[in-house]
Amino acid sequence: MRALAMRARLLRQGRDFSSSGTGPWSMKKDPALEAALSRNRRWIVNNQLKNIILRSPDGVVTVQSIQKRFKTLDLQGKALNWLRKYPCCFDVFFSEAGGGGELLCRLTKRMNALVEEEEFVRDAREPAMAEKLARLLMMSVHRRINAVKLAELKRNFGFSDDYLVRIIPKYPEMFRIVNYTGRRNNLEIELASWNPDFSISAVEAWARARGTTPAFRGFLPETWGKSLDRFREFNSSPYVSPYADVGQLGEKEMEKRAVGLIHELLSSTLWKKASIVKLGHFRREFALPEKLGPFLMKHPAIFYVSNRYRRHTVVLREGYSGSELIDKDPLVVVKEKFGELMQEGLHEYNRRRHLENLEKKRKKGLVSAVSESERSVIQSQRKEFDGWKEGLYKDEETSWKKKKKKKKKKKKKKKKKKKKKKKKKKNVMENTFNLCTKKYKLNLKCGS
Repeated sequence: MRALAMRARLLRQGRDFSSSGTGPWSMKKDPALEAALSRNRRWIVNNQLKNIILRSPDGVVTVQSIQKRFKTLDLQGKALNWLRKYPCCFDVFFSEAGGGGELLCRLTKRMNALVEEEEFVRDAREPAMAEKLARLLMMSVHRRINAVKLAELKRNFGFSDDYLVRIIPKYPEMFRIVNYTGRRNNLEIELASWNPDFSISAVEAWARARGTTPAFRGFLPETWGKSLDRFREFNSSPYVSPYADVGQLGEKEMEKRAVGLIHELLSSTLWKKASIVKLGHFRREFALPEKLGPFLMKHPAIFYVSNRYRRHTVVLREGYSGSELIDKDPLVVVKEKFGELMQEGLHEYNRRRHLENLEKKRKKGLVSAVSESERSVIQSQRKEFDGWKEGLYKDEETSWKKKKKKKKKKKKKKKKKKKKKKKKKKNVMENTFNLCTKKYKLNLKCGS
């Protein structure tokens, strides 16, 4: 209600609510692109879990430690329930034989095979990653970028966690690490030499391949009349390369360069999308406008802005055909295999739960008899999961008993405290009464 009242007040004052830097802004939803974003969500969470497990010693993590980090992954509920949904990816087991000890988690054999494949692709793609990093530095105003800031978008561009150690020492003719201030957080990657072959943007490369002048491509239906007219008017002026020198450009050319630069950044990412907040951290490095969100909203034919999961994300429209990515990087192909493995595990988990619920209903007489094939599936799955379940239930029982004991101890402590307080009150009352009687006796003696 407060937000609506604020919005109404701003409109009465003649101010554009969407143009404010902090105010909520949104775009007409594109179902296909929204589906692509929601499909990536589960993959992102499981990829983060995979990285947590790989960083741990021996590739084994306690479920309790994952539970502690669960909120940082924007997830709620029990970590164990989430891990059990993906049995093809995560193997949950007890530290002691016979279902005892702590619950632990590790990657399955199939998952480890995909991790090895991903590492192989990364090694093969090192020259392409070096070129991508050089392009980013060439687009920056001072030809250098803060290493801490770049780490925020490293996964978007497909850089590995150790890209500073893996790529930069191998290409000393292209990069150097500098620190002009002497502070730890001000470590920067600087471009050592300019390569003219890298200064051709994705828009220019597409135009050269077709023998046309470089211009942006619009992807909007004809019903968006006003937006299409604005796009055609914007596109009528000559294209400005994101690699152009900022000092020689005017206001209109700077806007054109900013659009081209964001287009080039998104086309360099694996999934042709990025967080607007994270892109906003590079305003100084790339000379981007201060209010980046509203700026992107002015160009709906080129960019799609989504606020799914309360995170504003910008998607390059030309990168997708419906909900499918058009040009897939080899790393994306490997990651899609991971997504398929996830779906397989989720399907297996849902099928098992469905069959178990059917059998429960049959026992209660709510459903007719289960078929022999379904019953055989239930029995085979029961053999596999019974021992694990028993151990799990034992663990849950012990934890439940511990909680009960703690509650009892707390109650006993509270009762003791209450008794002590009552005794203190009684003692105080008795002492005051005794003092009063003594004084009364003394007064009687003095009077006599």
